[in-house]
Amino acid sequence: MGSRRPARKRFGQHFLERPWIDKIIAAVAPQPGEVFLEIGPGRGQLTAPLARAGAIVHAVEIDRDLVAELTARALPRVHVHEGDFLEVPTETWFQGDTPYRVAANLPYNVSTPVLGRLLRLAREGCVANAVLMLQKEVADRLMAHPGSGDYGPLAIAMALQADVTRAFVLPPGAFRPPPKVHSAVVRIDFRPDRVAIDDLARFNAIVRHVFTQRRKMLGTTLQSLAKGEGADGRAWLAEAGIDGQRRAETLTLEEFARLAAAARRPA
Repeated sequence: MGSRRPARKRFGQHFLERPWIDKIIAAVAPQPGEVFLEIGPGRGQLTAPLARAGAIVHAVEIDRDLVAELTARALPRVHVHEGDFLEVPTETWFQGDTPYRVAANLPYNVSTPVLGRLLRLAREGCVANAVLMLQKEVADRLMAHPGSGDYGPLAIAMALQADVTRAFVLPPGAFRPPPKVHSAVVRIDFRPDRVAIDDLARFNAIVRHVFTQRRKMLGTTLQSLAKGEGADGRAWLAEAGIDGQRRAETLTLEEFARLAAAARRPA
């Protein structure tokens, strides 16, 4: 496997102990011939078992030393691509027209933008599902329901486009070096949108705006946005049938969809 150098903090690297690797592979359940995108393969702890199961793996790794180490192993059916997953063009690793599966132990410091890119890739037909290890806090936010403290833009984006289930939780001792937080493995199954959204960018903008002041009433937070556009936030709420005294964290996905439709972009 090459040198056993220490994990690099700047890349958020923490390497898994063997029993936990086996549990993740069991959750992934790779099948011969399936094609995987692996984000941040590191030392190949997940890559090698995926390949042994007969899967094809496109592994995107930012650390050039780990790229060299993994490439030198010449694992069958494994294609290693050097670069930052958030910046590497899709055509670098995506081939054909069948959506890939995704497996990854995501660095905690980039998990949210990576999830955002996976949602976009799912819309483009590039990924079908993902089994990811995340900081438990992030996993909680993915699965949060209206009215909870973890509910926010990430939960709404996932509720729109995917079904999320938690496989298991890992203690800090599952890693070397141990992080200061617990982790969780989740499965994300992408699907068509649960509700119709005419303007996704506008929908996302409305959601982000009202959650910047989540403790304030919607009548107040929306009015600040509407005034800047020469509109009336109270009219948006009335058209959507939503009480302006409610707060963002109480709205369901369907209510956000109605609100975004009412808050159409100015002509």
